Amino acid sequence: MLALQGFGGVVVIVHRELVEKKGWLTQEEFIEEWAVAQIMPGPNVVNLCLMLGARYFGLPGAMAAIAGLLAVPLLVVLLAALAYAHYGSEPAVAGALRGMGAVAAGLIIATGVKLSAGLKTNVLGLPVCAALAIACFAGIALLHWPLACVLLPLGAVGCPLAYRRLKR
Repeated sequence: MLALQGFGGVVVIVHRELVEKKGWLTQEEFIEEWAVAQIMPGPNVVNLCLMLGARYFGLPGAMAAIAGLLAVPLLVVLLAALAYAHYGSEPAVAGALRGMGAVAAGLIIATGVKLSAGLKTNVLGLPVCAALAIACFAGIALLHWPLACVLLPLGAVGCPLAYRRLKR
């Protein structure tokens, strides 16, 4: 659970680097690319990395981007696993991990708020996007439905509606 929360916080760093610092993507491009990365199988940030590497440098760029993204974190995770195996039973370590989970959740919420500015130009409009987001939250967080059971029906509503509005 903690690993999933922490990994979701990566979108904060990715957004800051790609949009704010490097300027490789606009806010709207980032939202579109992130949406595509989310529906592809595998970790979202790896999918985004693969798409951007391929966009700018073809297959070699995609492979280099993935290698650059995964090599150092793999070593860090392996070292952290060794440290956890040795010190994991310490109460201070358990408390630190709980605190990191709360920080990751806060980062995800902050990024969601920051990205919501892009909804002003969304074809569906803010009220429809908010309704879909609330329905998604209710299905996953409150009703504990599987992700596919929530996203498939919401996508079946949102995609045709967006398609119709784009055709106008």
